[in-house]
Amino acid sequence: MASSSALSRLSNLHNHLNPTDPLSKGLVKLSLEVTEALSRGHAVVALESTIISHGMPFPKNLETAKEVEAIVRENGAVPATIAIFDGIPCVGLSTEELERLAKLGSKAQKTARRDIAHVVAMRANGATTVSASMFFASMVGIPVFVTGGIGGVHRHGEHTMDISSDLTELGRTPVAVISAGVKSILDIPRTLEYLETQGVCVAAYKTHEFPAFFTESSGCKVPCRVDSPEDCARLIDVNMKLKLGSGILIAVPIPKEHTASGSLIEYAIQSALKEARDKNIVGNAETPFLLARVNELTGGMSLASSILFLEFTALYLYSYLIFCAYSFCFNSLSRLAMLMNALIFNHGGG
Repeated sequence: MASSSALSRLSNLHNHLNPTDPLSKGLVKLSLEVTEALSRGHAVVALESTIISHGMPFPKNLETAKEVEAIVRENGAVPATIAIFDGIPCVGLSTEELERLAKLGSKAQKTARRDIAHVVAMRANGATTVSASMFFASMVGIPVFVTGGIGGVHRHGEHTMDISSDLTELGRTPVAVISAGVKSILDIPRTLEYLETQGVCVAAYKTHEFPAFFTESSGCKVPCRVDSPEDCARLIDVNMKLKLGSGILIAVPIPKEHTASGSLIEYAIQSALKEARDKNIVGNAETPFLLARVNELTGGMSLASSILFLEFTALYLYSYLIFCAYSFCFNSLSRLAMLMNALIFNHGGG
């Protein structure tokens, strides 16, 4: 009996010191659709879930989530929206799970990397931010993640040290993030400086200007420019093959016809920032408050731009993922270039 107990303890110690794949332990659940796509080398794209729970009200959040996933599928890729339900991280959500999250709204915990262990341990519900979504995407082998805008260094961050975990995640997780840049409520110059310190490659698509989420330009230049799906795919491929260990940020400006008035948005941002300071709204509660308040002050213009950009991203930029996924499987750049150009051309892209 004593020897059996000792062997059991040794086995438990071995498991702690040599943890196996979280997937084999049942700690993470992949949808059947995502599992099949990954096993066959098909295109899969990761999507965050905080925008569903905290970004807009029900039922608009559910409608938007369904629309974006539908556009992904129409373009030959599989969407993998990420969230945590009852302590189980889920990569790829069913229609029922999307609706559950949409109805939970802010009752689902906004989950960044630091919160993952607690949300899972407490068997709670969590909506993943960019950092948590990147973590799970990398864990299951999804190389590309698409979002509207990433977090950054908050204004006056030099005093508060309020810096989004999105930035440190980009510095240590090899996932390519395609977005509209950094949210315009943040300190964009300092954000770009911090990304440089983290060793993150920052590129902009068909421009030298770094976009500011709601508007085409932030006034900041980027160190890298990419002008085609091939450029993006090569960048992602080389980053993976060299095992740099860091992510890539590919910033794509919002289309001109969908750009909200920069001056109106900036005025609303300044007003919302003052309100947040007056009400002492800080930490991870600040960004949802600012986005909601800016949306109110602009009569819905900023939210409409955000939704339109997500749809634009899904429609035109999943070609990067498809290109990347197929290049890993077949290593045929010329064949893939033809495929990507056809995809972009068929949807009116330049």
